[in-house]
Amino acid sequence: MVAVTPTPYVTAVQLTDSHLFASADTRLLGMDTQHSLQHVIELVQAEQPQIDVLLCTGDLSQDSSALAYQRFAQMTGSLGAPMRWFAGNHDERLALQQACANTDYLEPVYDVGAWRIVMLDSSVAGKVHGELTPAQLQMLAQALSSAGERYVLVALHHHPMPVGSAWIDNIGLHHPEVLHAVLARYPQVKAVLWGHVHQEFDQQAAGIRWLATPSTCIQFTPRSADFAVEEKAPGYRWLRLYADGQLETGVSRVQGVKFELDINSGGY
Repeated sequence: MVAVTPTPYVTAVQLTDSHLFASADTRLLGMDTQHSLQHVIELVQAEQPQIDVLLCTGDLSQDSSALAYQRFAQMTGSLGAPMRWFAGNHDERLALQQACANTDYLEPVYDVGAWRIVMLDSSVAGKVHGELTPAQLQMLAQALSSAGERYVLVALHHHPMPVGSAWIDNIGLHHPEVLHAVLARYPQVKAVLWGHVHQEFDQQAAGIRWLATPSTCIQFTPRSADFAVEEKAPGYRWLRLYADGQLETGVSRVQGVKFELDINSGGY
């Protein structure tokens, strides 16, 4: 018998900003968001034989409809992985909570391997920008202080640092310095992960890896002063979280599929 060597890491997959609708026929800037999400899920299935946790980081639905959340759960459930969700600025928190009733999708702390993953809700009802309430900051501090020897990955919807696009940097996380101050007290925090910006971002600062991920539908043009979309394909992020605190990550995009897109749109 051949001995099986344990995998020295756990695998997390991030899907973000899927913007599904109640009707599967509705388009976002000309794009069929259900169609694009399905192609991204098929890509994940082809590339990731083992997923230890699936992180769904906001704007799961464009219209906060029960049908959209039901469809998102059905589609992502095909990956067969534990899931964690939180709201983005297009999600209504109550509708999301109702959709997640009788599941553990909204539990904010998830321990896997040598890591603790903390999911922060940065959504603000009726607003596009994000904020972290005192309750969220308290939950974060408690999760970090009780992590023991675990390394930590923190996820939220809104970006806590500029990504270089003036229009979207105005609608990121307000008062990010409060979050940074909490994280600075805990050196076991190795990465912060977010959605919202519909583009890839990867930067190392203050001992932390700061990461943003393409949408499973439309892509925003990086370093753009005003709203702009580009014709890059949808994608997802994979993360390998090693037992010694090291992290490997990358973005993978759908190939060989033509997606319809209104490239001249001024917003949505």
